[in-house]
Amino acid sequence: MTIRPQYGHFINAKFVVPYNGQYIDSINPDDGSIVTKIAAGTAEDVDKAVAAAKAAGPSWADMRPLERGKIISHIGRLLEERIEAFANAESAEMGVPSMGAFATMVTASNYFQYYGGLAASLQGEHIPVGPEQHSYTVHEPYGVVGVITPWNAPLNQACRGMAPALSVGNTVVLKPSEYTSATALMFAELAVDAGLPEGVLNVVTGAGAEAGEALVKHEDIAKIAFTGSVRAGREIGKIAAEKIMPVTLELGGKSPDIIFDDADLEAAVPGAVFAFLANSGQICLAGTRILVQRSIVDKFAEMMASAASKMPVGKDKPFPSLGPIANAMQFTKVLEYFKVAEKEGAKLVTGGKQATGEGLENGFYIEPTVYVDVSNDMRIAREEIFGPVGVIIPFDTEEEAIAIANDTNYGLAAGLWTRDVSRAHRVAGKLQAGQIYVNYYLESGVEHPLGGYKQSGIGHEKGVMALKQYTQTKNIIIKI
Repeated sequence: MTIRPQYGHFINAKFVVPYNGQYIDSINPDDGSIVTKIAAGTAEDVDKAVAAAKAAGPSWADMRPLERGKIISHIGRLLEERIEAFANAESAEMGVPSMGAFATMVTASNYFQYYGGLAASLQGEHIPVGPEQHSYTVHEPYGVVGVITPWNAPLNQACRGMAPALSVGNTVVLKPSEYTSATALMFAELAVDAGLPEGVLNVVTGAGAEAGEALVKHEDIAKIAFTGSVRAGREIGKIAAEKIMPVTLELGGKSPDIIFDDADLEAAVPGAVFAFLANSGQICLAGTRILVQRSIVDKFAEMMASAASKMPVGKDKPFPSLGPIANAMQFTKVLEYFKVAEKEGAKLVTGGKQATGEGLENGFYIEPTVYVDVSNDMRIAREEIFGPVGVIIPFDTEEEAIAIANDTNYGLAAGLWTRDVSRAHRVAGKLQAGQIYVNYYLESGVEHPLGGYKQSGIGHEKGVMALKQYTQTKNIIIKI
C-alpha cells in the first residue's frame, strides 16, 4: 500500500470525485515536491459522507459489541502489519523523520487494538430505589461523530478519536488537515479491507473553512471531536453551542517543565530537550517553558544549549533528529517569533534561525533554539510557538515554581524533575494541567486519559475514560 498520486473523498467504502472537481496539492516540507493531490471538499461532499454514515449507523450500533470489537482490533493489527508503508507516507507528507513516523504509527495501531478490546466492556448499572421500581442505565452511541484532526501527527490523532467512537457504536466522518490527508485516506481503505462495513468510516478532505465548517454545522452530526488551535476550537464551540451539540476539544499548550535543584541532570537535560524538540516542537504537549531553580540555572542552560545544538537536523539523519516544520505557514510563524524574542530582550544561547546545510536547502528547517533571561510575561513564554523553541525561566522556591507554571492560559501538560518523592506528589497535585510527567516527559501510551485545563480543551481523549465521551447515558425506570 503506497500513496496514490491523487485521492477523492472516501465515502461508502470507495473513493469518489469531489463535487467541485477540484484538488489540493499536498507538499513535502522536506523538498517542496508534490506528494499527492487531495480532494477540495465542500458542503455537498460533507452531505454525502454524513448521509452514508447515518445510513450505516443503526446496523453498526446494533452489532454485538464483542463482534464490533473484533473488527476494530483487526483494523489495528492490519495497520501494524502495513506499518512501514504508512510510516513512509506520513514521513513524506509531514516531513517527520521515518523513525518518528514509525513510532506514531505504532501508537495509532495500538488505539484500535486497545479500544477493540474494550468494546464489550462498557456497561450500565443498576440503581437501587426500592422494590417498586427497577432503575438502570445504558450507554448509547451519539450517532454520526465528526472527527477533525491537525497536521502535526495526522493518523495518530485521527485514530485517537476514531477508535473509541467506533468501538461504542458510532459512525464517523473524518476531516483530516488539508496539509496531511494521505494516511487518513490510506487508513480508511485499510479499515474496509479489515471488515469495517461500508459507510461506517468516511473521509472528507479539504480546507477547514469549507469542509470542516460544513461538517461541524451539519444537522446530522451529533458530536464533534476536534484537535487543533484554540482559535479554531473556539469557533467550533460557538457552532456547537448553537446546535446544543457535545464536543471534545484538545487544543493548544504552553506546558511547563520544572527542574528542581535536586534533579538528576544527566536525565533531566536530555529529557527536557526531548520535551520541546520532539516532532520539531510540533506537539501541543511540548514542554516549551523550562522552569529551572536559580541555583542550577546557569549550569542547566549550558548543558541544555549544548545538547540541543548537537541534535541532528534533517529528515534522513539518524534518530533522534529534527525534521522540517510541516508547512510554509507554520515555518514563517516560527521565524517571526525569533524577531519577537529579540525585541523582548530574551538572550539567545543556541539556534534562532533557519537551518542550513546539505539537503536542507529546499525544506522548512529550523535550528533547535534555546533562550535564557526569559520572564513569564514575554510573548515567547505565553504563546504557543509550535516549533523547536524552548525558553528557560528561573525560579527560587517551590511555591514560585508552581505559581509560574500555573500562570498561563493553557493547561494541557506539565513536567517536573526531582529526587524528592514527597515534593513530586505535592507539586503534581498543585499544577493546573491535565497530564503530569515526573522525571521524564511525553507519554505515548494509549491507556492514559488526556484532557486540558483552561483553554487547553474540554473533555478527555485516550484511556477508558474516552469511551464515555462518545456515548450518552440513558436512565430507564420501570414500575414493578
